Amino acid sequence: MPMVNPKSKVSGRPKICYRPILPSDLDTIEHLHGKLFPIRYESLFFQDVVNGHDIVSWGAVDRSRPEGQKDELIGFVTARIVLAKESEIVDILGYDSSKSDQTLIYILTLGVVEAYRNLGIGMKFCHFNLVYVLGGIICGPISASSAASSLIREVTKYASSIPTCRAVYLHVISYNNPAIFLYKKMSFKCVRRLQGFYFINGQHHDSYLFVYYVNGGRSPCSPLEFLTGIASYMRSGFKLIAARLRRNDERKISRWAKCKESHSLVSSTHNKKNMATECTRYECV
Repeated sequence: MPMVNPKSKVSGRPKICYRPILPSDLDTIEHLHGKLFPIRYESLFFQDVVNGHDIVSWGAVDRSRPEGQKDELIGFVTARIVLAKESEIVDILGYDSSKSDQTLIYILTLGVVEAYRNLGIGMKFCHFNLVYVLGGIICGPISASSAASSLIREVTKYASSIPTCRAVYLHVISYNNPAIFLYKKMSFKCVRRLQGFYFINGQHHDSYLFVYYVNGGRSPCSPLEFLTGIASYMRSGFKLIAARLRRNDERKISRWAKCKESHSLVSSTHNKKNMATECTRYECV
C-alpha cells in the first residue's frame, strides 16, 4: 500500500472517518511515527498498538481518496489504561485510597499528517463498540475543526464510558505551541511543568503535563481555592451567627413587650381594686 506523504496537498473535500488501528496498519503506523516524531519507538510498541495489547487506539482515514488508499491512516491516537494509584499524577488527583480500582487513560501518541491539519472541515466519524474497540460502524456528523481534535474527543468519550476512570492525561514538549493550544482548547488543564522530561538529540527539553477530568474526577484544591473556600465558609458562619443573634433579640423584645403588657394589666387591676375599696370606704361619687 502506498503511504501518505505527510507534506502532500489535499485536493477536494476530504471525508474523514475514524476506525480502530488494525494489524494491516503496522507498516503505515511505523512510517507515520517515524515522520512525525523526533523520538524513536521500539518495534514492540507498534506490535502492541496494532494488536491491542494493553493499548487502545483510533485511526483517521480519508474515505474520499482513490481506491486502495481510502482506508490508509492519515492520523492516529494511541492510549493506555493505567491504575490511578500507580500513576505519576496520583498526588494531584485527590485520589481516594479506599477505591483501588480507579483508573486513568494516558495518551501515548497523537499525530495527523500535515496536509490534513486544521482544515476546518465538517467531518464524519465512525463510532465503535467500546467494550472491544472493534465493532459495528455507525457514521454520523460531529462538530470538529480538525482530525486531531476529533481523535482526542474519541479518547475522552472512551474514558467517560469507563465508570472507574477519573481522567485522561498526557505530556507535551514545551515548544510544541500548536499542540499546547489544541489541548487547552479541548479543555485539558496544564497542571505541571517537568524540567528536562525529554532527551532528544543530546538535548533536554521540558514537558507540560495536561489533564482532562471525567466522571467526577478533579484535582485537589490549590492554595488559592483552599483560602477562598475557608473565607466562604467563615462568611457563611458569620451570617448564621448574625441570623441567630437577630432571632434572639427579636425573642427578647417580644418577651419584654409581653411582660410589660402583663405588668400593665396587673397594675391596672390593682388600681381598680384600690379605687373600689376607697370608694366603698369613703363613699366617693
